[in-house]
Amino acid sequence: MAQQSDNPADPFKKALAEATKVMADDPELSVSYTVDPSGVSGDSMRLPQVSRRMSRDEVMLARGTADALALYRRYHDAGTHARYAPPGDMARELFEAMETARCEAMGARDMPGTAGNIDAKIGHEAARRGYGQITDPAEIALPVAAGYLIRHLATGRDLPSDAANAMELWRGFMENSAGDTLENLQETLADPAAFARFARQIITDLGYGDQLGDDPDQWDDESDEDGQEDGQDEEEQPDSTGQDDSEGEESEASPEQSQDETQDPSQAQVSMDEAADQEMGEEVEMPEGEAPLDPPPPPPISEADPEYTVYSTEHDEEIAAEDLAEPVELERLRAYLDQQLEPLKGAVSRLANKLQRRLQAQQNRSWEFDREEGILDAGRLARVVANPTTPLSFKVEKDTEFRDTVVTLLLDNSGSMRGRPISIAAICADVLARTLERCSVKVEILGFTTKAWKGGMARETWLNEGREQQPGRLNDLRHIIYKSADAPWRRTRDNLGLMMKEGLLKENIDGEALEWAHRRMVMRHEARKILMVISDGAPVDDSTLSVNPANYLEKHLRDVIDMVERRKQVELLAIGIGHDVTRYYERAVTITDVEQLAGAMTEQLASLFDSDPRARARVMGMKRAS
Repeated sequence: MAQQSDNPADPFKKALAEATKVMADDPELSVSYTVDPSGVSGDSMRLPQVSRRMSRDEVMLARGTADALALYRRYHDAGTHARYAPPGDMARELFEAMETARCEAMGARDMPGTAGNIDAKIGHEAARRGYGQITDPAEIALPVAAGYLIRHLATGRDLPSDAANAMELWRGFMENSAGDTLENLQETLADPAAFARFARQIITDLGYGDQLGDDPDQWDDESDEDGQEDGQDEEEQPDSTGQDDSEGEESEASPEQSQDETQDPSQAQVSMDEAADQEMGEEVEMPEGEAPLDPPPPPPISEADPEYTVYSTEHDEEIAAEDLAEPVELERLRAYLDQQLEPLKGAVSRLANKLQRRLQAQQNRSWEFDREEGILDAGRLARVVANPTTPLSFKVEKDTEFRDTVVTLLLDNSGSMRGRPISIAAICADVLARTLERCSVKVEILGFTTKAWKGGMARETWLNEGREQQPGRLNDLRHIIYKSADAPWRRTRDNLGLMMKEGLLKENIDGEALEWAHRRMVMRHEARKILMVISDGAPVDDSTLSVNPANYLEKHLRDVIDMVERRKQVELLAIGIGHDVTRYYERAVTITDVEQLAGAMTEQLASLFDSDPRARARVMGMKRAS
């Protein structure tokens, strides 16, 4: 008999998972509850975690998220959507937001019980983003407001107050620009193709028609016309197996043919071979045994996994932080970060003392014995007592060989880190950089994200070139250098403020970022190299995961971690910001809130550098491996 679970939330989770499969019309769907960002990858759906307390907010958020994702899976037509999706960034975000609203509105029409659940989800997200307190439309993304307006008009339901405020800030502009088009909303909801054309017209009305690209319907019309013309040409052509009348008459008038026209077919073939040999030129005269050298195959994208592929690296970017914002803006963003650093000044000194012992970067002391002067060696006084003629022995303290260290901080700059998590990451980087510099340890601070949401130029190239199956990574990387190892902290301190910049944080491809940081470290001359990753969970890039296996990026991350840990050139550590990353990294800790930094970060981060696993386990609360 199966053991009954003692978690009161388990029956609710099981019931919600089954209902979600039915609503999505997908019995093979796998539903899990996790602290990672919610979403769908392949046949796996991630929903918000529900604790044992099962508070009303937790339950409603889980229901609303499940309903929204299930309805999108049920009513979304991926083929039609991809066919009409515009290439421009703003146009695509508007297109995606309106399609999501359409799917939710269809669910509310067919299954009215979902409407309240999705309202709870929308209200939670809007409140978390602070939409209720915003008075300037520029602080609300237009696609967000457009999605809210489409859902409101399609369902006739009032939005939660915070979301309604966001919609109302843009409503006048949208209705003035696209009011005539919006009147056709109800007629297009049930038809994905009609709604896609409707959404493209809305985008044009709002002033982003230049980002729509070519009209797919126009392509179809041109293809039909070409097909008809081709058919007519084929009908007008004579039978390929026969001859026309003029050819027949000419043959009868000239029964005798020249020698060239009647030569033996074998002789004609020899002549063709000789002509081909002459056209090949020098290749015919190449000595036996010498074949032209083929160009060497290109190196694999990833050393960790040679089978990991990237569709295009042409638009990838490695850029210094100061090149992504003006100095005045960096100074303003840095001032905002300093406000959050104020309560942590005392933590810097305590952390410096602990890390100084762990890192072994400072000069260790040893002794030279049997010296004629120095400190009396009490351990050798017994010889003097036994033989008074033996001279006293002295010892002198000396410096041992200095073992230098470099530390790289690799920060996840993904959209899921927006808000408190990215503030925590920036604070960690700032505190560690100042602290480690006090210990004479060089520090490098790197960040990773993508240049666009849901694919950038790489995806556009893929769409234009025939949509190859499983193309590999399908977005443009942006790797940011906030501070190089040889740059002093005082010259680069403002760069960390860039993490507070709106619009910087997009998607995260952790495996390639980790491999990039590892390559930079291996080239360093320091004796000890420590790579610390600060992240909030699994790698996520919607464009890549939509056309590749669901675990494509996660598998590559695990392969890179395995390579780094196996080669042992670099010591790999990780800090999870609000999410447990121990499933990926062997040595990892989790920080859940900035208030814990003053105490918990001091202990936990210092323990990461302790070479004794038992000591590390005591501080981190981990069990020693058997």
